Amino acid sequence: MSGNKARQVRHSTAVQVLGRIGMGCYGLVYLLIGYLAVRIAVGGGGQEADGRGAVAEVGSTPLGGVLLWVLAAGLVAYGLWQALLAAVGYTWIDKQRQRVAKRVKSGARCLVGISLGVYAARLAAGAGEQGSGDQKQQELTARLLALPAGPFLVIVAAVIVLGVAVASVVNGVRRSFERDLDLSTLPSGTRRWVERLGRIGYVARGVVFGMVAVLLGIAALAHDPSRSGGLDAALRALAAQPFGTVLLIVVAAGVAAFGVYCFGAARAQRG
Repeated sequence: MSGNKARQVRHSTAVQVLGRIGMGCYGLVYLLIGYLAVRIAVGGGGQEADGRGAVAEVGSTPLGGVLLWVLAAGLVAYGLWQALLAAVGYTWIDKQRQRVAKRVKSGARCLVGISLGVYAARLAAGAGEQGSGDQKQQELTARLLALPAGPFLVIVAAVIVLGVAVASVVNGVRRSFERDLDLSTLPSGTRRWVERLGRIGYVARGVVFGMVAVLLGIAALAHDPSRSGGLDAALRALAAQPFGTVLLIVVAAGVAAFGVYCFGAARAQRG
């Protein structure tokens, strides 16, 4: 697809509507991750607090089958919207380096959205769960550790994840995310809440990704893939710290705040 054709598709009404609905589905996943993290904090058990656990939680409801198909469609739509942004988006960003960084992030969100959408569709079709997010992370870490210079490669991965974590915190503190929103499209009261929830949510996401980076680093140093893990393992590691229950509830609230932020940001997101 040529650049001009991709831009036309990106600005089409259908793509804009589906992409924004998809962003709401993406927000629902984060809202449920926050809910599942709170259940871990209070000892309630349940699904793992990660994207797959959130999708499985939707499937456990009385209308789970139907809702999973809706969620699958929304997440795939969100992923494809992010793919278009990665290809020809962020034209409102003047500096080329920043624009490239934004496009790379959209590419990553594309992969996450589509992978979760496919997972939701598999569950809706009765294919069953294909391992937890932590198991997938540990399997990937094991494959890396088995390579020549494996521990070094895992350390590099940990540094990359840590960079993502720091960038998320900075994004929230500096309110950089607002550059990608047209807040004038929102009522003034909603605008203030979107700004606040965005700041809280981005910082909370940064904390969780920082914990994922720490687990990867520990796995590399110990040469033990079982020490690594995804979001669920990171949240459980946080709960194991002094005052861990309180810390986990605070971070879970922040993660849920990011999910709610996505609902408002979906309307204001620059296309």
